[in-house]
Amino acid sequence: MSTIYLDYNCFQRGFDDPRQFRIRMEALACQEIFANAENGKLKLAWSFMHEDETYLCPVPERKEAVWRLASLCKIRIGPDEEIRTLAQSFQDKSGLSSKDAIHVACAIHAGADAFLTCDDRLIKQAQRLDLNMTVANPVEYVRQRMIR
Repeated sequence: MSTIYLDYNCFQRGFDDPRQFRIRMEALACQEIFANAENGKLKLAWSFMHEDETYLCPVPERKEAVWRLASLCKIRIGPDEEIRTLAQSFQDKSGLSSKDAIHVACAIHAGADAFLTCDDRLIKQAQRLDLNMTVANPVEYVRQRMIR
């Protein structure tokens, strides 16, 4: 069973402007991933960074929806010195922001098979790190790995 670490934007994608085709497709792909987690076909990871970002969310409806989705995440990652060190090395090597570097480090720490994000820049930066996991957009991941 695959383990997936979703960037925080995947938890929020369903609230973004559905008039944009790309956003609609990403929201549907994220829904498919959440449905597969709910059905036990894959495992999702949730980290302290997800939690922090949820607490900072200013929109109560979005916050409540993310907390519901968080219940699907069976792997929990707390702060750890190894994560901090790894995140710092990712920042140094590829210019990732501190928040993005921590998310990627949490994914590695969780043993994730894939790190998924709707952020093209983050995908390009993370792919430069030559990580031992797939780094992709949720649409690409669903198309390549889940549709058969």
